[in-house]
Amino acid sequence: MNDWTSDTEPQLLRISGTTATVPDITAAESCYGELLGYRVLERGRIDQALAQRWGAPATAGTAFCTLRPENEDDIFIRLIEAPAVPDYSPLTSFGWTAFEIIVDDVYALADRLDASPFRHLAGPSPLQFMPSIVAMQVAGPGDECLYFTMESGDRKASILPRPSGFVGRPFIVVAAGSDFDPMLRWYVDHFRLRERPVRKSKVGVLQHAQNLPADHAFSLSAIGMAQHGNLIELDEYPTGSDYIAGVRPRLDEHLPPGNAIVSFEVASLSPFVELADGPEMVSAGTCYGGRRSLVLTGPAGELIELIESR
Repeated sequence: MNDWTSDTEPQLLRISGTTATVPDITAAESCYGELLGYRVLERGRIDQALAQRWGAPATAGTAFCTLRPENEDDIFIRLIEAPAVPDYSPLTSFGWTAFEIIVDDVYALADRLDASPFRHLAGPSPLQFMPSIVAMQVAGPGDECLYFTMESGDRKASILPRPSGFVGRPFIVVAAGSDFDPMLRWYVDHFRLRERPVRKSKVGVLQHAQNLPADHAFSLSAIGMAQHGNLIELDEYPTGSDYIAGVRPRLDEHLPPGNAIVSFEVASLSPFVELADGPEMVSAGTCYGGRRSLVLTGPAGELIELIESR
């Protein structure tokens, strides 16, 4: 389905990587490797400069691993060890709430993940407005929320990228906030992302997580980056005395629990220097490869990493 309502040249080229926090790095690495087929590229400890740049100095010295999907060479999945946050529950707080991953057969993956450390949340089921797209939601070993999605129809005509293997790459990242329109305008105006219609959608996994009635509809939309199939989904969570959604609980000087950081590739950092939380850095390692990067804080408190293309 091609339903773009604007035609721009997005300054976010693609999703470069995702970062989640997990309480046990060894167990999480095994889950992603054995069950999703992701291969380990790097293991190490977060250096102090990187931790400070994220506004999470307590992360310095903690263990991490970097993984990559089968047959992919330009994206990373980073897991960082961090203490569990008792009050955190997936899909109930603002910021990055889910990483959506393209898969070849979501039904077969559901069978593989049954009775595994990946906790089933919902699905597989067709999307309300695009029934050829079938998605399943799980919580990972750090309560990071992952959507696994396949195109069951014509993949040549799909807005989704094609999977590189049984489990492919993250292609959508989901951010939630309390006020949809300012969040949408922040991303579109700063990054020139392509717009699609804003929809009111009944999302069962969100209704269940937030104890909402079955007829509650969420305002949401997916906005497009330069590379085909790379999208940011924005969700509006209801707030107030009758609702449980709110600011994400977080340990002092640590990264947010669960879905913590999204890294995007840009052609140049120059347009974003004034938005950044601090000066640019040049970092080594698999995620950066000596490239320059900046960190921004999004409108719902989400950590955004911009990495300059080579």
